[in-house]
Amino acid sequence: MAGELLRTDVGDLTFDVRVDGPEDGRPVLLLHGFPQTSACWAAVTPLLTQAGLRTYAPDQLGYSPGARPGDVDSYAVQNLAQVTADLMTALEIPVADVVGHDWGANVAWAVAGWHSDRVRSLTAVSVPHPAAYTAAFRVDPEQKERSAYIRLFWQQGKAEEVLLADDARRLRRMYDVENSGISPETVDEYVAVLSAPGALTAALNWYRAMSSDARVDKVEVPTTYVWSDADVAIGRTAAEACEQFVTGDYRFVALPGVTHWIPEQAPEQLAAAIWDRVASS
Repeated sequence: MAGELLRTDVGDLTFDVRVDGPEDGRPVLLLHGFPQTSACWAAVTPLLTQAGLRTYAPDQLGYSPGARPGDVDSYAVQNLAQVTADLMTALEIPVADVVGHDWGANVAWAVAGWHSDRVRSLTAVSVPHPAAYTAAFRVDPEQKERSAYIRLFWQQGKAEEVLLADDARRLRRMYDVENSGISPETVDEYVAVLSAPGALTAALNWYRAMSSDARVDKVEVPTTYVWSDADVAIGRTAAEACEQFVTGDYRFVALPGVTHWIPEQAPEQLAAAIWDRVASS
């Protein structure tokens, strides 16, 4: 992935952040999900920087080796949102257009809901507003089935063993190389990061810290939600419910035939959706 690698301190945490684009470009914060790193934006970033934007793509809490607290509570969404806002401050970004994929989308929703003064616009990718997801999980048997994998992730020790066994065979399968556009070399990079001592546990702690008590506010900022109909994790019920939890200008972009891994499989379509949101906000 091109660009400059910054190591940025937030209290006693040190984040690795990929920065690219013109120094005077409008800042765009790119938040990755599980089980990836900032490398997931490699095909999207050049398209944004060519349009004059300046991109900041951190390896998130638990993924940056210098930002890997051991307690589960550190990965509660309230803290993830605060840490993200604090990271923006450390990077001297008062306000940004925020983009998040997968768990990065969850954090982006939370930042937009709880720290709206820091968010000029939001583009959430794959994962809808947390309240839309929760509502769908409760009433839609299909969404409950799609979410069944999370039960394994909640099992501390067992999940790590299962995912890393046989040269991380099950972890590697998640990336769906044949369909997703993720290269085998990139999968090797992700697996190497998550195989480091404590890294996979930190990444799974995002799931283990999940709580229904964390009620993300409705989002007032201009928002685009990008969903793909071949996503195995998020069904149409949750996707279409998202609009109910945005009070600002809202756009729903559905990508037919695309898997969960939108940044790699459909970078041009995603970059266009991001640019359309940024340019109109």
